[in-house]
Amino acid sequence: MTEGNFVDYVKIYLASGKGGKGSTHLHREKFIEKGGPDGGDGGRGGHVILVGNKGLWTLFHLKFLRHVKAGHGGDGGSSRSTGADGEDKVIEVPLGTVVKDKETGEVLFEITEHGESKIIAKGGKGGLGNWHFRSATNQTPRYSQPGLPGEELDIILELKVLADVGLVGFPNAGKSTLLSVLTAAKPKIADYPFTTLKPNLGIVAYRDFQSFVIADIPGIIEGAAEGKGLGHYFLRHIERNSTLLFLIPADTDDIKKEYEILLDELRRYNPEMLDKDRLVVVSKSDMLDEELKSEMKAQLDKEFKGIQYMFISSVAQQGLQELKDKLWKMLNTTNEND
Repeated sequence: MTEGNFVDYVKIYLASGKGGKGSTHLHREKFIEKGGPDGGDGGRGGHVILVGNKGLWTLFHLKFLRHVKAGHGGDGGSSRSTGADGEDKVIEVPLGTVVKDKETGEVLFEITEHGESKIIAKGGKGGLGNWHFRSATNQTPRYSQPGLPGEELDIILELKVLADVGLVGFPNAGKSTLLSVLTAAKPKIADYPFTTLKPNLGIVAYRDFQSFVIADIPGIIEGAAEGKGLGHYFLRHIERNSTLLFLIPADTDDIKKEYEILLDELRRYNPEMLDKDRLVVVSKSDMLDEELKSEMKAQLDKEFKGIQYMFISSVAQQGLQELKDKLWKMLNTTNEND
């Protein structure tokens, strides 16, 4: 998936169909002088329906869809014939799509399962035909009900990717490189900041044919919660992750300080982020010799009390299996607690 094809936010105007009007037909047949009312009901208007599809990873197919209008219900006919129902419009969305009302910002619902369908705009009810209004004192009613109008609303579709582990770090921390060696994903990698402009997902193959999903979002910089850089725009993608992996390069001046800046940005974006399991990973550790690594470990033991950390090198393939084991253990412990 190229960067331009990743779309996680779209606005759409929806209109369901109006119901068909009831018929005021009076029965006419040879040798029957006064057949009485036999007008049928109008058909209901078409619904607008959202359906989850696990084969979709992005809202790109809806990028240029501005208006969705369902069909109107057909009018009732003679012989108590009901009008045809309006054509439903079905919109397929990836799992993890949040539907919001554009006017109020209220979250209407969320699609999280394959095949899950929700009617977001109900079609109008069809009007009753004059058959329903006959009585002993009104044997030939010459009126019927009109159909009810459909619903109209503007919605926002927001995709929050469903991943188990989220990579958090400053630009150039090596997040995309780690994703590329742990998974079959092929993110863009270069030696300048903000190489990653859109989130990337990868599936990590684990022992015994098991797997978990890891998400790489653009780098976070100080002030991201106020809108600086790109990372804040994609922070919602790691709201769903049960485990956050903080990636900090070994050549950073102060690892603890960088970790606290990242943590503070997450807290300012959404305090609930701090409830997730956290693992600090020091990347690019192939640049360290054993003596320097021992010194850093001694310092980190003092600073990171109660916080798990480990050293890896994506390029030299050091510590990757241990990282997978650690993440797998954390994910399964979290699932068991839930």
